[in-house]
Amino acid sequence: MSEVIVVVGAGSIGQAIARRISAGKIVLLADMRSENAEIAAKVLRDAGYDARTTSVDISSRESVEALVATATSLGDVSGLIQAAGVSPSQAPIEAILKVDLYGTALLLEEFGKVIAKGGAGIVISSQSGHRMGPLTVEQSGQLATKAVDELLALPFLQPGEVKDTLHAYQLSKRGNGLRVQAEAVRWGRRGARINAISPGIVITPLANDELTGPRGEGYRKMIESSIAGRAATPDEIANVAALLMGADGAFITGSDFLVDGGTTAVHWFGQAGQ
Repeated sequence: MSEVIVVVGAGSIGQAIARRISAGKIVLLADMRSENAEIAAKVLRDAGYDARTTSVDISSRESVEALVATATSLGDVSGLIQAAGVSPSQAPIEAILKVDLYGTALLLEEFGKVIAKGGAGIVISSQSGHRMGPLTVEQSGQLATKAVDELLALPFLQPGEVKDTLHAYQLSKRGNGLRVQAEAVRWGRRGARINAISPGIVITPLANDELTGPRGEGYRKMIESSIAGRAATPDEIANVAALLMGADGAFITGSDFLVDGGTTAVHWFGQAGQ
């Protein structure tokens, strides 16, 4: 039976990871906009990959369940790349929580039911989850383990509690890392692994939106003040993902890898290092 790699979010990072791990396998590209998936599929097909497409709205349980059904109809799902999301400049608070937090938790739950033995998954999170102050132990536990359909009802996610879209994004990305850690236990019962990568600024269309948007100045300052002194490329994120999803990463699960050129280190300890 064919092996299937599911890429949710057919953007630059998802494509870069797919190129690294999908040779000889079926790549199912799923995106909110079917035209995005088709464009990405053409690039992959022209490079010799067996790429298929479908549409998905990860904020909808029905849509995610349909995606799982499509994927399993093609073969054994051996990989999941969750690279879909919206940024603080692209959407209101409610949408960020529904897509980035709830949508990711939903994908991990549903694909955790079908992931093949020896399979692996990656969630593309964000450095933003590491730039927020600590949550309480109870809040962290709730983000990690609360039933998916009750997640958005948590008291600290309600209107008035979430300050702005950046705060919503930070909460969502912190939640992604915690959810991955908890889901690793359930995925492990199937002999599969799941990890997260929290990139810094990676040059993609989404990042370019941020750089030219209302937070552009802050983004440029983050790049300039980082230890690396530059933004990342999608292929640098794919380097880490290939390790985590391959045989060399067989001992790694339930982890969140910060890949940000030292931006977070500067954020928390830059003054101490001067």
